Amino acid sequence: MKSRHTRLSRAALAVMGTALLATACASPAAGGSPASKTDDATSGTKVDAQSPRVTVTYDGGILVLDGTTLEEVADLPIDGFTRVNSAGDGRHVLVTVPSGFQVLDAGTWTEDGSSYVTDPELTDLIFEADAAGHVVKHGGKTVLYADGTGDTTIFTTEDLLTMDGELPETEVIPAPEAHHGVSIELDDGTLLTTVGDSESRSGIRVLNAEREEVAVSDECPSVHGEGTAANEVAVFGCSDGVLAYDGGEITKIPAPDAYGRMGNAYVSDSSSIAVGDYNSNPDSEGYLLTELALIDTEAKTMQVIDLPEGISYTWRDVARGPNDDIYLLGSDGSLHVLDETTGEITASYPVIDPWESPVEWQDPHPALVVHGSVAYVTEPATNSLHAIDLMTGEVIESTELAGTPNEIAVAAG
Repeated sequence: MKSRHTRLSRAALAVMGTALLATACASPAAGGSPASKTDDATSGTKVDAQSPRVTVTYDGGILVLDGTTLEEVADLPIDGFTRVNSAGDGRHVLVTVPSGFQVLDAGTWTEDGSSYVTDPELTDLIFEADAAGHVVKHGGKTVLYADGTGDTTIFTTEDLLTMDGELPETEVIPAPEAHHGVSIELDDGTLLTTVGDSESRSGIRVLNAEREEVAVSDECPSVHGEGTAANEVAVFGCSDGVLAYDGGEITKIPAPDAYGRMGNAYVSDSSSIAVGDYNSNPDSEGYLLTELALIDTEAKTMQVIDLPEGISYTWRDVARGPNDDIYLLGSDGSLHVLDETTGEITASYPVIDPWESPVEWQDPHPALVVHGSVAYVTEPATNSLHAIDLMTGEVIESTELAGTPNEIAVAAG
């Protein structure tokens, strides 16, 4: 698959390059970028500029793109509907496949202060999982959840960088019963994991570092989604509010509506405000939402924000960015900036054409991911990917793909 690449002005590219260099986590330039290259080292090519790589799924494969120029670096064939998640080490992406989480090497990393690139590869390494589900990165650990068994698999994230044809050492914690769940490990080794079965989900349980259960709550019907805010306060979404875990104590934060479902959390480890997608209508059709939940994890309160008429979104369309602001890709085609404490829209930037709800959640529809001060937005209607400078709101790079983009993840180097 080839992409038709659209470059903007040199001034615009300079803005993007400056933003990425200032905010990237030591991210190297991707192959095919303007960065100069020197001798091979550590099985890669040393480069003198930094850039993430962006992975985008389509029906039949995964594209790997240079995060600065959006030029195609690789087109990796894969069958069926796939999901992608950053592994958290800056180099690898985890791809859901029938047998588990397959490791994709995006081919960008940093070693001893120098940046390197190599050809991306969909490796043969797979973290086995029956019905691979959520991937959570926190505190230097990557946590995988298998919906088919309820198993939680944990490994040290940076161990991926020293793999030599073998997966890193893992810890596997079984669940009492299998369910669509999620787990988080905190810095002190505490494991927070959901409780449920094949028919329903009810809450969370807390395991200490020795994996002994020390707390449990069944006050979270349909528990789904998680996030860890400042001071390691973790939140889980419920169909009637949120559960918050803070320093050994579980607190139920009720929704202001009898039915008030939060399913996904968008957090920053420097902010005490967790943002959640929110739905107060149990009979709603489609996947577009018009409300946001702002959860104060210090005060243990929740407020619900109604978006202006004509602006809606799905779970793929919210992210946190510079200054912990909320970025929301609206169905009106604009990228909206919201204040995290009030929910007020402070700026709006036109990016793509207006769009409608997908028929099924797996169907391609616009998605948003933020890296540093750059946002990446997919536009399935035009088979496009756009990069936006969040400091100016300018679309600074776009590329038209030969396939329809679906899911997206960034490997930052």
